[in-house]
Amino acid sequence: MTFTVKVRQFDRPIEVAPRQTILEAALEEDYDYPFICRGGTCGTCRTVLIAGKVELKPYAAFALSDEEREQGLILACRALPLSDCEVAFVDLDEPAEYRLRSLEGAIAAIDRVTHDTAILRIETTGAPLDFAAGQFARLALPGLPPRDYSFANRPGSATLEFHVRVSATGAVSRHVYDHAKVGDPVTVKGPYGASYLRKLHRGPIYLLAGGSGLAPIKSILDEALAAGLRQPIRLYFGVRAQRDLYLDDYLADLAARSPNLTVIQVLSEPGGPTGLRTGNLADALRADIADGAADGTKAYLCGPPVMVETCRAVLIDKGIRPEDCHADAFYTQAELDALTAG
Repeated sequence: MTFTVKVRQFDRPIEVAPRQTILEAALEEDYDYPFICRGGTCGTCRTVLIAGKVELKPYAAFALSDEEREQGLILACRALPLSDCEVAFVDLDEPAEYRLRSLEGAIAAIDRVTHDTAILRIETTGAPLDFAAGQFARLALPGLPPRDYSFANRPGSATLEFHVRVSATGAVSRHVYDHAKVGDPVTVKGPYGASYLRKLHRGPIYLLAGGSGLAPIKSILDEALAAGLRQPIRLYFGVRAQRDLYLDDYLADLAARSPNLTVIQVLSEPGGPTGLRTGNLADALRADIADGAADGTKAYLCGPPVMVETCRAVLIDKGIRPEDCHADAFYTQAELDALTAG
């Protein structure tokens, strides 16, 4: 049975076919509905269900919290109408409206900075790819499926920087780390993502990076400092052990030159005595932030899903508004396939 969905931002309703999501129907009718992943892993298509009933296909807890669901929010990319509905998608603050482009490029440098992480620099042809700090691109190497990686450089450069960490089931990341070489061709398509720096915000900023999630956090940090943002910025960088840390000198130099920046490194499995913080990032946040003290802050989070979800929960518990937590979680392809099945 076909249902009619009225979207408050549009002048005519959408007809949604059986087992079709609201987002699929909107895009089929050429509506400009906000989305990125289409699979319930990013939260960009958060939508207020004003009237009617929907069934939600599986989605990442980080993309839509239980609290948001209780407040009437749904994900349009996972919402199957069970009746006629009225909805309104959630508008982004400070929208980043950059044209999606595909550029040809080649690997200009590859630096294997840890036992499983490489910094990849790609030189592109033509005009630089416009993006906002914190967004990501889709990289395609010959003979391999495309994969998403976050920009680690500031916007405006023809040389793009990405951090690639090898995953247990990642054929692309393993190829990059083991076999990629200078001169290899790469196609870069983007930008994507809604977890980008909001430059108009003047309150404190929390930056949380897990592993190679440091890439977009580095881009956000560099852009914030270059833009002259003077509010307190606290960067938490969490890894498993000392050998997983990278860009130590770079971050230490930034902190030395920027009185508003504090860098905290956290080891979850130090394996011996260390002068760094230990435990997980969520525990570090819980210990450092007084109850209610996160009110008025913005947080940017990137890393494994469990890290993003636990840290987001702590921040909200400490007073930050859910809409001020801007997050991207790193899913392996196997995790994505399992999450979006059905």
